[in-house]
Amino acid sequence: MTQWERLQQLDTVYSQRASDLYNRDEFPMEVRHYLAHWIEGQDWERASRDSSQAAFLFQVLLENLDNQFSRFAQEKDSFLLQRNFRRYKQNFQKYQEEPYTLASIINWFLVKEREILNDAELAQQVQTLQVQPTAMELESQRKVEKSFKELKTKVEVMEHSIRCLEEQQDEFDFKYQTHLMDSCTEEEKKMQAEGLQKLLNALDKCRKNFLSDISTMLDAADVLSSALIDEELVDWKWRQQKSCIGAPDDTSLEHLEKWFTQIIESMFQLQKFLQKLDELVGKMTYEKDPIPIQKPRLKSRVETLLTNLIKSSFVIETQPSMPQGRGPLVLRTNIQFSVKVRLLYKASELNHVMKVTVSVNNAASQLKGFRKFNVLGTLSKALNMAESLNGGMVADFRHLTLKDQKVTSGGKGISDLSLSVTEELHRITFQTQFDYQGLSVPLETSSLPVVVISNSSQQQSAWASVLWFNMLCSDPTNVKFFETSPAATWPQFGEMLSWQFHSCGKRGLDSDQLETLAIKLFGKQQSYDNCKLSWTKFSKENLPDTNFTLWVWLDGILTLVKLYLSDLWSDGSIMGFVSKGKERLLLKKKQDGTFLLRFSESIKDGGITFSWVQYANNGTPSVQTVKPFTSADLKQIALPDILCNFRMMIAENIPVNPLCYLYPNTPKDQAFGKYYSKKTGEENPYLKYLKTKLVFVSKKNGCSGVREGPESDLSTQDRDPPSVSDAGDDDLLLQVLEKSPMLSSSTIDDDTLNSILDSDSESTIPEAFPPTSPHISPSWLQDNFSEIPLDLFADALSPEIDVNLTLHEFLNSPNILNGINLRMLPEESDDFFLDPGLIQELGYPNVPLTP
Repeated sequence: MTQWERLQQLDTVYSQRASDLYNRDEFPMEVRHYLAHWIEGQDWERASRDSSQAAFLFQVLLENLDNQFSRFAQEKDSFLLQRNFRRYKQNFQKYQEEPYTLASIINWFLVKEREILNDAELAQQVQTLQVQPTAMELESQRKVEKSFKELKTKVEVMEHSIRCLEEQQDEFDFKYQTHLMDSCTEEEKKMQAEGLQKLLNALDKCRKNFLSDISTMLDAADVLSSALIDEELVDWKWRQQKSCIGAPDDTSLEHLEKWFTQIIESMFQLQKFLQKLDELVGKMTYEKDPIPIQKPRLKSRVETLLTNLIKSSFVIETQPSMPQGRGPLVLRTNIQFSVKVRLLYKASELNHVMKVTVSVNNAASQLKGFRKFNVLGTLSKALNMAESLNGGMVADFRHLTLKDQKVTSGGKGISDLSLSVTEELHRITFQTQFDYQGLSVPLETSSLPVVVISNSSQQQSAWASVLWFNMLCSDPTNVKFFETSPAATWPQFGEMLSWQFHSCGKRGLDSDQLETLAIKLFGKQQSYDNCKLSWTKFSKENLPDTNFTLWVWLDGILTLVKLYLSDLWSDGSIMGFVSKGKERLLLKKKQDGTFLLRFSESIKDGGITFSWVQYANNGTPSVQTVKPFTSADLKQIALPDILCNFRMMIAENIPVNPLCYLYPNTPKDQAFGKYYSKKTGEENPYLKYLKTKLVFVSKKNGCSGVREGPESDLSTQDRDPPSVSDAGDDDLLLQVLEKSPMLSSSTIDDDTLNSILDSDSESTIPEAFPPTSPHISPSWLQDNFSEIPLDLFADALSPEIDVNLTLHEFLNSPNILNGINLRMLPEESDDFFLDPGLIQELGYPNVPLTP
């Protein structure tokens, strides 16, 4: 089943989110529907970074649109689809020069679809596993539903009462008029007058009872209104605020819309009852009539209730967000964003009547030093039911843009608040006028504070501000929040951080991972509930012994998980946050070959490494660790394939994978087998050229890491340059012919190994390895490489020559294999070659070679 088909089977709440997603014009839903199989079979994430791949997919997309157009041309009832697909192709032509932009857009939509599916899956799991909380929630909803049902019943009873009241008044009026016209004796008139008095008394009592019923109903409506506005709506807004930063909360408006509609309809019904009382008074009144006395007060109460309810029912359904932004509430100047407003009172008579206008910075623009913006695009839209699948009254603004106002007379000036650009908070405001059944109410609602940036490099810092504000502040009007930003308690911060991992990898942080982070931040404590983290320590001060902040480090890991590790993180294969000391303690208690995956603490942009335990002949355990893999590595080779293909050399040049069991005791293939690459050499785009292996020689604990990939994409020039902060994880990266033996610390002599390795810490790279190996005799080299020009090896063995440059020239020589008498190893009789000259050129000390 395709991802698109799974989306179509979701419940109403999540199918609505999918529908809202494709309300945007960047990628039409019809194209997504008819090309679903092909779209999901392409690597759009790679195409967004690879212009040649993007250009190829762009052309294939246009061809598929043409093919679909031709199919529609042969179908009688597909005229509109045929016309639409012609228009879609014309619209896509604007990406001819930058096809990677279209690839990024399609990839963004696919990612958002997966997020909706993940949220729906989580909601189902919560409903299945968390029975008690769900039952409590349903019980609360049942109580509210019961109250609204009782209110509706009272309205129906009052409808009957006012009809009876009208009939009583008509009866009295008829008998009174008859009494005036009748010519009868005094005694008969007296008896008629007594009868009329009884009717009048009964009528007066009915009027008083009806007015009392209205007052009682208004008391109940007051309680319900307060619960709806001050509790349910506030709770929904807080859930929406948390969901903006990753909380898996339900932000559906179905129940609120139903309740608002019911109570507002009831109040309008009361208003009609009061108007009916005016009619009755107009026909007949009497001394001490209760209606003229009590009605004005009741009418005022009804109008006050209605006004409060209608004002509160105007909400932001979808907070401002850019199509390819990091998350909601981060906007960039001159880039389109969308936002949706909703009136929770559904009245068909209002459809296409209420015009909503948009503006920005009504409050923030008054603060000295804050930037000012103009909002461009479609600034006015009508509330209507057409843009919502469930018939809600919405106005969907899809093409708004913020533009800096040009500041005259001296520029921006000095801010009263010493805030950075990403600490400025602005709000998008929407206004409309509600006119219905004689009630006129101005409505206004504003978005949560947004951070406005002008460059994509500010996204990381802007998202940190969004996280901090929405974690700590429930007052959306507080645009000066960062003037004196409060500290976050560890429970607040840990919960927010867990939401981030849940958003990126469908699983939050467990108690052990949170404790590891707490120890890193606060040291060992008995309880972390009272520990606090300041905004400065989160986003401005560098971590000890690094050149990056806590947020930069965490964000790098989150990005790594989202792009390359989401499946492994979701199924719990990655331990992630564990100290090196605890890592050794855990592994040394396990069987040989047990390994775990953890995040690097010294790589700025996110890195993941694995460590395993191995036992010496005397039973002494030691823990080995490879150099962390970064996004530059994982975008070429998936981590499961790295784990599958990892090799070390043991005695007699036998390559062995030392990774056997994922901690605590899961066989490696059982844990990762479903993720192994199934592509053959012909199908894998990374194996079309010279097949190579990359060898990581780690100086931490003397281990080696091996992974396969394309020479052009994983060569050293494509890797991030080493920084001071990365020194703890630095290893030597070597590239040799595929199927050459994997070098291991076990083949290096003990003296050399002890001189460069530290079993418990990450050491720096030694300046140079010995240029020659005493285990290789010159005569052996001469016998085996007699036809190779001697000056080539003379240069290769010279300590003054740049090893990397020489290796590059050697591998790229057109005559690399001409005249070479290669010796075939008995262990690998197919194409497993050992090139002694190449090994010698790399400068490995004491590498035993079998002549």
